[in-house]
This record gives sequence, structure tokens and C-alpha cells, in this order.
Amino acid sequence: MNDVHPYVKLARMTVERLLNGETPPVSGAAVESGAELWNKERACFVSIKTSTGALRGCIGTIGPVTKNIAEEISRNAVSAAAEDPRFDPVQASELEHIVYSVDILAEPEFITSPEELDVERYGVIVTNGYKRGLLLPNLEGVDTVEQQIDIARQKAGISKFEPYSLERFEVVRHK
Repeated sequence: MNDVHPYVKLARMTVERLLNGETPPVSGAAVESGAELWNKERACFVSIKTSTGALRGCIGTIGPVTKNIAEEISRNAVSAAAEDPRFDPVQASELEHIVYSVDILAEPEFITSPEELDVERYGVIVTNGYKRGLLLPNLEGVDTVEQQIDIARQKAGISKFEPYSLERFEVVRHK
């Protein structure tokens, strides 16, 4: 456990405490780390998978909605474990078989063409008015830019006949 990144440790501790009926550990005493966790705002995604690699939950933010990375991770870990509408909530009996990852998103940048994307390097945000969909980079089973855009578009509820704008972003993935 000593080589586990503090972001991942915080996500795990948050879910474990949630499922044990305790308060999530968003305090400096709960997770040893540098000041970045407490002094920077960043959007992030928390992914929860089984030890066999099956997704159990993945929730995140396109832009930061809390005052620091620690709160963003904790908030998204709770949502990934208990509120992802695609899955039943994670149960305490699953905890020993769960693997976490935390993706910290860089600032998105507008692009004018799908040719400016690379599914391994960039995530994509597809927008039409108030409808926005995001897909992280380097996901298993997403091999082409067209797949990446289509999945993000569908997540946003944007039909293939509606216009949309594209943004790309990079992530730092912590496992």
C-alpha cells in the first residue's frame, strides 16, 4: 500500500468509509500528501473496476466543482461507488476485489477537426448547447477517434445529425 499514489489512496479510503457508514476522509490528517491535494483545483474522474477489469463505476467532472483536488476526488469516489446510474451501488463485500484509478484532467482546448484527436493521448468533450459528453483517453475497446466522438456524443444525447463542437484534453492517470 505504500507505493499507492495519494490520489488513489484517498479514493479508496473514501469508498471504504462510505460503505462502512463512516465520514469520508477529506482532511489533511487522513491522507499524507503534498500541498497540491489541498491547494489546487482540478477536474477529475474516479474509476472503480473489479480485480478482473470489469467497470463498476466511473464518475467525474469536466471542470472543478470543489475547492481542491482532495474534495474533488472524494466527491467523485462517492458518486462512482454509489451513484453511477449504469451500475448497482458497490457493496462492502466487494471492497477487497476493487481496483481504483484517478484521472486528473488538464484544461480542455477547443479543436476544429477530429484529426486533432488521438484516442490514446486525448480525451474528448462534445458539446451542443447545454448538452455535453466526455470520454476519457486510452480506454479499452475505444480504438478510433470516430468511436471516441460517437460515445461522447451519445452520452450527451446529441444525435449524429446535430452540430457539435469538440474539445480535447490530456489526463494524468493514477492507479
